[in-house]
Amino acid sequence: MKAIGYYNPLPITAADSLVDLDIPAPAPGPRDLLVRVKAISVNPVDVKVRAGVKPADGQARVIGWDAAGVVEAVGPDVELFKVGDEIFYSGTLNRPGSNAELQAVDERLVGRKPASLSFEQAAALPLTAVTAWELLFDRLGIPPEDKTDKGTLLIINGAGGVGSILTQIARQLTGLTVIATASRPETTAWVKEMGAHHVIDHHKPLPESLKALGIPEVDYVAGLTATQQNLPAIVEILRPQGRLGLIDDPETLDIAPFKRKSLSVHWELMFTRSIYQTSDMIAQHEILNRVSELVDQGVLRTTLKENFGTINAANLKAAHASVESGKAIGKSVLAGF
Repeated sequence: MKAIGYYNPLPITAADSLVDLDIPAPAPGPRDLLVRVKAISVNPVDVKVRAGVKPADGQARVIGWDAAGVVEAVGPDVELFKVGDEIFYSGTLNRPGSNAELQAVDERLVGRKPASLSFEQAAALPLTAVTAWELLFDRLGIPPEDKTDKGTLLIINGAGGVGSILTQIARQLTGLTVIATASRPETTAWVKEMGAHHVIDHHKPLPESLKALGIPEVDYVAGLTATQQNLPAIVEILRPQGRLGLIDDPETLDIAPFKRKSLSVHWELMFTRSIYQTSDMIAQHEILNRVSELVDQGVLRTTLKENFGTINAANLKAAHASVESGKAIGKSVLAGF
């Protein structure tokens, strides 16, 4: 089957940072779906792994997490799907990825593709939607789909992949006042389109920008990028007993200053359930099915912003470069082999 992978972690500008491959198709395990991949999207995790993780066995590593496709075969213990079902998912860190014509994925990590979306539009959603849902409801403890919490949420980097869907989920499914950060006219417009009540510039001091809105303190902060650099400001703007949820990778995180306000810190990694095969792993199937329903009801929308064309090494390199630039808005996808 066709696939795209890499042999060594290299800068995306290197000729063989990603290469076209012809490799054997995987065999599904007991609870696996064998999926014919129709579309994929690119996330920061794709870039981090490709640029920083050397394949252990000297063989090419196929990465990629977000995908939408059709079930081609099922393992003997599969209960949730059947051959021919259209699905979307984001897989796990420790198995071959979605940058291939066929992929084996545990059914508990898979949801029904929104019927109202194309494969490209659907592929933009899974990883970021699961991350945003878990961050908001599982980590920060906001009651899911309950508009009684009238607190305030600050989303740092509202125009990125996670920020785009987190803004929608928080605006549509909670009673929170949603403030998102953006710094360019096009990202500000996008964040407003996603549903933010207010937008502030993350290149300016956050406390002063919030005070200018008449909102000097917030109840929750979603740290999607630059959390380490923003930490002093986060301590200042969080209300006593407030909560910080973060997804990025600070080298260090000194939370000692959080003590005086009894602030809490909550990590979110959507791969935790699959890496550790937790007893509640099927929650990601349930989250994706609920997201699919909300999309088909018109409550949530795809965050697809740019289509890089056919799934091949050259186009995938261009998509990786876009993510690495730090200027990508929403999600970038590729479709078809």
